[in-house]
Amino acid sequence: MPEGALRFDHALTERPPPAGIDVLCKLQHFAIITYAFDPARFAGVMPPRFRLDTVTIDGRQRALLSVVPFVDVDFTLAARPFLKFRMGQTNYRIYIIDTLTGERCVWFIGTTLDSWTRVVPYRLWNLPWYGGKVRFDCEQDADGRYLRYQMVTRADWAPATMSLVGVPDVDPSLAGFCDPESGLVYLTHPLRGYYHRRDGRLGTYHVWHARLKVAPARLLHADFGLLDRLGLVTREEQQHPHSVLVEPLNEFTIYLPPRVLD
Repeated sequence: MPEGALRFDHALTERPPPAGIDVLCKLQHFAIITYAFDPARFAGVMPPRFRLDTVTIDGRQRALLSVVPFVDVDFTLAARPFLKFRMGQTNYRIYIIDTLTGERCVWFIGTTLDSWTRVVPYRLWNLPWYGGKVRFDCEQDADGRYLRYQMVTRADWAPATMSLVGVPDVDPSLAGFCDPESGLVYLTHPLRGYYHRRDGRLGTYHVWHARLKVAPARLLHADFGLLDRLGLVTREEQQHPHSVLVEPLNEFTIYLPPRVLD
């Protein structure tokens, strides 16, 4: 549970120099659709080393989960910058704390990727990356605000449809946090993730990005089949997110290969 204010001054770090197979990419139509849910729905999933990073909303403890759709643009390797790919992707993650280090990070449930390249990490590193057809239909005004944002994923593992619209440029309302910056640090700046590999072993990955310049948005409709199937957020509950944040374009560095911890 966040105690006191969280500040970007303490969260921002210098970028470790990328090399070799580290990935450089731009993420277009980047959105973070977050849901607050009963922590008991996720009990027993993670190793004891981790705990949910809960917040208090209306007097009740709630865990937070984000669906993160975007389009990978100029996806390339540090050692092979002339090879570039473009693909739609949707990540599913839950906010947690590593009790060994005290670090705020995420539990990575998995991703849907619209590219044949996902077979490499799927088979080589047993990552929970699954195939699907991801389509975006977006329109922005002259200031970059979304007049239309629609995403459809046709997939077996995590079918999804969602639409949102931009709202006036104001500080987002983020329940459970003492101020907007604390909520933004929590939601946008975890740089390390942990996950169960497809063989059941514990894996971890590390990313880097500068401060994200997200703006609030309003969800019009959502149907995330994975969240309903796992019993985390029902389809009815999905229409009432904790928050919705968007950014037209940002840049990420992904450090590879991911590590195995047990």
